[in-house]
Amino acid sequence: MIAYFDNSTTSFPKPQEVITAISDLLTNYNASPGRSGHQFSVRAAREVFDTREIIAQLFNAPSSDKVIFAANATHALNLAFKGLLKKGDHVIISKMEHNSVLRPLRHLEEQGLIEISLVNCSVEGQINIDELKKSFKPNTKLVATLHGSNVAGTLFPVKEIGEICKRNNVLYLVDAAQSAGFTPIDMQNDNIDLLVFTGHKKMLGPTGIGGLVINGDIKINTTIHGGTGSRSENDLHPDFYPDCLEAGTINTTGIIGLKAGIEYLLKNGIENLKEYQLNLTRFFINQLKGIEDVILYGAVANTDRLPLVTMNIKNIVPSDLAFLLDHDYNIMVRAGLHCSPLAHKTIGTFPQGAVRFGIGCFNTEEEIKYAINALKEIIFKHK
Repeated sequence: MIAYFDNSTTSFPKPQEVITAISDLLTNYNASPGRSGHQFSVRAAREVFDTREIIAQLFNAPSSDKVIFAANATHALNLAFKGLLKKGDHVIISKMEHNSVLRPLRHLEEQGLIEISLVNCSVEGQINIDELKKSFKPNTKLVATLHGSNVAGTLFPVKEIGEICKRNNVLYLVDAAQSAGFTPIDMQNDNIDLLVFTGHKKMLGPTGIGGLVINGDIKINTTIHGGTGSRSENDLHPDFYPDCLEAGTINTTGIIGLKAGIEYLLKNGIENLKEYQLNLTRFFINQLKGIEDVILYGAVANTDRLPLVTMNIKNIVPSDLAFLLDHDYNIMVRAGLHCSPLAHKTIGTFPQGAVRFGIGCFNTEEEIKYAINALKEIIFKHK
């Protein structure tokens, strides 16, 4: 058996609909959207527009022209941070954040532009709301948090955080890299001003596509200038969305694949797929609890959480365990710090990290049982 449990990094396999949509583009009308006026270009542009529309509907964003495509969540976060923050601004983040949030903010901090406050989190990975409330300053411009932790599996109370930000007249950015496509997100209901997503995880699209969704009249200045296919007679970059943040030819292939992935989610029901993945996650956690020498981390099984399991085995280095699972059992997982050292410090697994099983909508209970038996055998061999 081959069991892929690295869906928190990149989902696999992709729905056949995604493969078909990409193949159709590359075979039948692969032209640059928004550039030429011929039928292939017009068709590609229509598909891109329709994808913006479906993303705006998915997240209940007010306008599809404020759906900005990027290479991934990291790219989108950089667009937001570097285009929004100014000298003297204060930013609040949590101690569960991914390096995609931490590093660009640290870069701005090192340049002497901004100040950062980090809010503590519990060992289960949940943000300390009381401490968050006390972190606001007169110059606080932005609160940026993840929605779901790629390490602990915890889901943050984004609606509550959004309400706190609104009361303080501060913008709220949500990093939904792990949650978009897995759990419903409503930017209006949850008071989310800026939402960052990536297409290759729970949205079931290909790699190389992600984006930023802007809620309301928020001005983000671009750091990249060039061709947009619009206002070509002007030597100044366009100042309207989405063109102002999308210089150069966009990733039409990724966008088409992402659209097909979202359509698959909507067809099968996000809530239905979520419950399926959570049932597998709960079963896996409950089985692991009965195995001696297994150490579990993060959110408990019966909470609303992400479908991932972070664990270690006593006296086995995480990277060694991942190698044994792959080499001896064809079980693919991710070991280490998962680009989230703050999170691993919070849950107590720094610097060695941990082994993460990322469960997707195409995993099966049979694969979970196979993984459990493999872990039991590995533990037995190392006694």
